[in-house]
Amino acid sequence: MKKHFLVAIALCMATVCLQAKPKEKSEKFAGYLFAYFEGGGEGKLQEQLRFAISEDAQNWYALNENRPIIGSDSISTSGGIRDPHILRGEDGCYYIVATDMNTVKNGWKENPGIVLLKSNDLVNWTHSKIVLGKDWPAFSDAYWVWAPQTIYDQKAKKYMIYFTLQRTGDGRKSLITYYAYSNKDFTAFESEPKPLFSAKYGSIDNDIIYRDGKYHLFYKGNTKDENGKEFKNGIQQATSKSVKGPWKEDFKYLDAYADSRTGVEGSGVFKLNDSDEYILMYDLYGSGRYEFQRSKDLTTFTEKPESFRKDFFPRHGTVCSVTAEELDRLQQKWGYVLTHQFETNGNPLFKDKHTADPDVLVENDTLWVFAGHDAKGGQSGYVMKDWLLYSTTDMKHWTEHPSPLRIEEFAWAKSKQAYAGHVAKRNGKFYWYVSTNWCGIGVAVADKITGPYRDALGKPLLTNENCFASSHNWACIDPAILIDDDNTPYIIWGNRHCYYAKLKDNMTEIDGDVHQIDVPEFTEAPWVHKYNGKYYLTYASQWPEKIAYAVSDHIGGPYTYMGIISEIAGNSNTTHPAIVEYKNQWIFFSHNGGLSDGTSYSRSIIAEPMHYDNEGKIRFIPPTAEGVKAMERKK
Repeated sequence: MKKHFLVAIALCMATVCLQAKPKEKSEKFAGYLFAYFEGGGEGKLQEQLRFAISEDAQNWYALNENRPIIGSDSISTSGGIRDPHILRGEDGCYYIVATDMNTVKNGWKENPGIVLLKSNDLVNWTHSKIVLGKDWPAFSDAYWVWAPQTIYDQKAKKYMIYFTLQRTGDGRKSLITYYAYSNKDFTAFESEPKPLFSAKYGSIDNDIIYRDGKYHLFYKGNTKDENGKEFKNGIQQATSKSVKGPWKEDFKYLDAYADSRTGVEGSGVFKLNDSDEYILMYDLYGSGRYEFQRSKDLTTFTEKPESFRKDFFPRHGTVCSVTAEELDRLQQKWGYVLTHQFETNGNPLFKDKHTADPDVLVENDTLWVFAGHDAKGGQSGYVMKDWLLYSTTDMKHWTEHPSPLRIEEFAWAKSKQAYAGHVAKRNGKFYWYVSTNWCGIGVAVADKITGPYRDALGKPLLTNENCFASSHNWACIDPAILIDDDNTPYIIWGNRHCYYAKLKDNMTEIDGDVHQIDVPEFTEAPWVHKYNGKYYLTYASQWPEKIAYAVSDHIGGPYTYMGIISEIAGNSNTTHPAIVEYKNQWIFFSHNGGLSDGTSYSRSIIAEPMHYDNEGKIRFIPPTAEGVKAMERKK
């Protein structure tokens, strides 16, 4: 009975992709999928399979908040995987092979072999393992079985798996590339591996790509002196008319770092969609960077390397092209990170992510919400690494845009915390003022509201030294901008004490002295707007925080305290106001802990209608589930 059950499982795995429709030649690719393992964070989580996606192959966004999409302990022998290679198959399936290795647990000792994964939808994966020495006794002396990759052999009509092997038996010690064809199920080799490529000085991290009748094999190679001592290494290539060789080395180095002490490995080559350009990317493993060079012929490459913009720390990954439908399917499973549309149904506004510290800006017919991004529930403190951006034209139908700004943009922000911010438009540019906890307030600039935003100064605009009345180190947070009726820009900020200053026309320098605003029970999160010629300063007050406001005839005061307009936010110690008039309606934004896993560290933005009485006082704003009703959309 057991035997028949296993056979049924094998047959199911063999036929699963036959039901998947192969990609039509006319079907258009819309983006890219990056399979990688992580080089930062908790050690035991690094050697796990992760996915990231991109629409342009330069701006990358990790799926599943950069957590593993499959646990290595469930698919590998060692408990870790490295060097994942992803291939779009000829049969409508997708294939991943990876090094079965756990250096956190075992160090750089021998590893057992290769992990194989197969899917017909990029979301659900079957897996198997090849333990080389056990499965093929002739390779009982296998020591390192590294960086496997898969290519479809058009002549043999089979999938070839190739990998770097170091053997120790009989005194042998070399880095030779071997290959074997997979079986029909993609669960094992169909026959004993054979040598594929033996570089003069050995090679690792091989990557084969076909172009115009020629196969190009890229690898990390080296050059040795007459005594066998290596004195140079980097990315090289060999070519052949057959995928099985023989291969001709050209001994040239392609990467920009071969003549330096900066090490590179893990090269991967892929073609850009709708372009004749190829990307040669590689892992600068010692410095934590990931860069690339371009080519149109796979022979001559641009000399100056370029950097990816990313919210993760990849090690040796590979890229394949994907369609719009595939991008959407991946995000349905692991969370949206690219541009997508959705509808809201009351408060909180955004239910698939934790958002905080709203900032709002009206541009023509569109309302934009800039948001802080809390990590998922269960945090014991603030974990905020980037900022988010949403837009709407009716408060019901929304677009989420890719994250336009990350804390890594501010190299000086050693806190690595992406706290509250505010965006202002001036002179045709958009300026994003952000707080970074104790490191100060920075400013980033972009030509488009959707970014990407770049650090405008290379240093903070304001620090605790500017907060002359404060002694605690997180005083310099929560910037807000007001461009007054006479076109004068002001910045307001602070924790425990409220400060303001005039900005110069370039928006990146303080013009004159810093001043203090005196209002009762000020905690943080100031916001200034104008109504009927008066300045309304709204702020978080007391602890846990409520929203209070005060009114003045001048931005610097004196302010008349008017009272509380919003009580303690549900399930959150903090709150943060933002107020805007949109389509003849005043709207009050703030945050609470309203999602099912919400807390003070996993918050959610809400919106409520706001009204003034006949004396210009803001009426109390009760929390509601309904929020702001949908408005009429332009047709």
